[in-house]
Amino acid sequence: MERSPTFAASFDDPRITEQFCRRIAGATDDLVLLGVVHDHPASVARVERVLEAVEPDVLALELPPAAVPLYRAYARDGASPPRFGGEMSAAIGAASGATVTGIDAPNWTFLRRLVDRLVADRASAATVRRLFSSLGGATREALRCRLAATLTRATSMTVARDDSIEYDCDHDDPPERQAAHERSHVASVQALLGSVADDDALVYRDETREECMIDRLEEIRSRGDVVAVVGVDHLEPLATALSA
Repeated sequence: MERSPTFAASFDDPRITEQFCRRIAGATDDLVLLGVVHDHPASVARVERVLEAVEPDVLALELPPAAVPLYRAYARDGASPPRFGGEMSAAIGAASGATVTGIDAPNWTFLRRLVDRLVADRASAATVRRLFSSLGGATREALRCRLAATLTRATSMTVARDDSIEYDCDHDDPPERQAAHERSHVASVQALLGSVADDDALVYRDETREECMIDRLEEIRSRGDVVAVVGVDHLEPLATALSA
């Protein structure tokens, strides 16, 4: 497999660049990775434009499987941009013919692999406590999404999972302004994270999450063309591993 350097350039849109969009070509299928910033207007527009052009067989989202029904419910009203769910709802709405699957933790594969790694590394008790405290919060959030989806389907009300993030740019702004603001935001966040010492618990969690997402995407590719929507910080590790 090799990555096509011309895929992002085939779109006449400053929001679709190699920084946020990679295609990994296979012998019989293509995998497109889209990096996103949660709720950012440029990210919402990116997934909509690429999915309208690609029409994949499978749409893979960086969501726990339990959360996918809620984002399906958000996408059903057909609004663009969607009222709730940001780029994930936008992706589902733009890929109406695709099978939608969640590829993020928590799930049993992730938990089993994480425990095996902690045992093999003889991780400290403090690291284990911090790690499972954060996982408890993620599991509760996934269950809240499942409950919110059930209520949204069963009643006339739409249950919002959380408040949308507001940025200093809007969905109505020109693509150039959206793209510039998103790049600046990503650079600022990465600089801030680079100045903070790594937390062993977060390293274990995020590296294991990425390993599981890579394995899941490799498995999904057997079904046909895939578009995966993931946080921009995961884009490079996933692209590197899946291109090997």
